[in-house]
Amino acid sequence: MLAAQDSLASDIDFAIWCQYVFFQQWHTVVDQAHSQGLQLFGDMPIYAPLDSADVWCNRDLFHLDGAGQPIAVAGVPPDYFSPDGQLWGNPLYDWQAMADADFGWWVQRLHYQSRLFDIVRIDHFRAIESYWEVPADANTARDGRWMQGPGAPLLQSLIDNVDVALVAEDLGTITGEVDALRRQFGLPGIRVLQFGFDGMPDNPHNGLNVDQDAVLYTGTHDNDTVVGWYRGLPPEEKNRVDEAMAYFARPFPESFIACLFANHVDSVIVPLQDLFGLDSGARINTPGTTSGNWCWRLERDWPQADALNVLERLSAEFDR
Repeated sequence: MLAAQDSLASDIDFAIWCQYVFFQQWHTVVDQAHSQGLQLFGDMPIYAPLDSADVWCNRDLFHLDGAGQPIAVAGVPPDYFSPDGQLWGNPLYDWQAMADADFGWWVQRLHYQSRLFDIVRIDHFRAIESYWEVPADANTARDGRWMQGPGAPLLQSLIDNVDVALVAEDLGTITGEVDALRRQFGLPGIRVLQFGFDGMPDNPHNGLNVDQDAVLYTGTHDNDTVVGWYRGLPPEEKNRVDEAMAYFARPFPESFIACLFANHVDSVIVPLQDLFGLDSGARINTPGTTSGNWCWRLERDWPQADALNVLERLSAEFDR
């Protein structure tokens, strides 16, 4: 390690400098937001990458072999987004070792996030109740199995030790046990309006079924834009959307955003792509793929005033 520190000294110094500049700039953003009465809503991924400092410095807290390689990896089973599931490849936690250490690694992790954000979304919350374990040599996530997660003891430790508002990303294969765990700690869940038009009366994403404390999105980073989604709908589902949007008497996708704002939920989120009415070319991420994602950027010369006018008008109309 000492030899690497010497031979890679310039690369290490550059990485340190980049991180220093980034966090200086980020905290300026935080201060500016707070001065305007705004809160920042951030995301905490459930897993850490194998090549991260988190894993390298805490190998005893992860399921790794003697060479530091994963014994099994993370993913999710086949779902709405991918028929083969999603094979993420992250090393899995040794939850017993985590519990024996009073979840100190997790407490430190969330405490750090609390310095960056006012509200933190726990990504893939369902893995706290039970998670999908995939053999390290598997080609897809189909061959995985459900394993028991840390559950209430982890969440209690986080809530007792870190002062930050939490939101549970509870999308995907959600069981009664996952929902009960979220409700036990009073955490808002996430609902997606795009998922609410399948015609099923008990659909949790149907606007009539969404809990008031939920965070309701037009679509998340894993969804197509509203315009792209609408264009690809089968006729029956598109008719249901048209019937619902007719009530708001305005062009699509503003009608869809109006439907979001009209809901009784406490919090709503509109991605910029939907606010600007962009098509699938502006999609952020396609789950199960590894290229072409997270590339979209908002151009400086786009007509931001138009989008702000939509937000201002709808906020006033629906008292948000």
